[in-house]
Amino acid sequence: DVANAVYDGADAVMLSAETAAGEWPEESVTIMDRITAQVENDEGYKARVRMLDTPPDETTADALSHACMTIADTLPISAVVVFTDSGSTARRVARERPSVPMLVLTPSLGTARRMALLWGAHAVATRDIGSFEEMIAKGKRMALRHGFGKAGSKLIALAGVPFGTPGATNLLHVVTLTGDELNQYAK
Repeated sequence: DVANAVYDGADAVMLSAETAAGEWPEESVTIMDRITAQVENDEGYKARVRMLDTPPDETTADALSHACMTIADTLPISAVVVFTDSGSTARRVARERPSVPMLVLTPSLGTARRMALLWGAHAVATRDIGSFEEMIAKGKRMALRHGFGKAGSKLIALAGVPFGTPGATNLLHVVTLTGDELNQYAK
């Protein structure tokens, strides 16, 4: 059941009530994790998930999310950094199953908690941003802080401008980490 759910593109799997309350819940989670990792490392996994995927809608947000996957497959990208208020952009990116992890930055604790269940996502609640420069600086700093890159690594930043406007995803930017961003921007 776990393997089939992963092959079918599930973002998360969970224990049944009986298994969670049984004698071996921790062992069950370990086995589920092992099965999930084995499926995701299977050579046919990505092709199967992409075959099941629906084509992107004719929206800027879907086009940019799809572009993230293509860029991550083409360039040596270490992570996709998504700035989102509602989580919609992060869900779109996760649906594309990029080959790199996704760092989701949001000013909403509730959104961060919901995004923790997304495939490939690491969500962090953080202060809101107000400018493009602040977005890039925060994305670089948070990527380094959370282990999503090192000096020389490239990131994809995805956001909507004006910031804080739902449904405004319209910005994709590829940036390179210098490695000293934690010292430069000590916020």
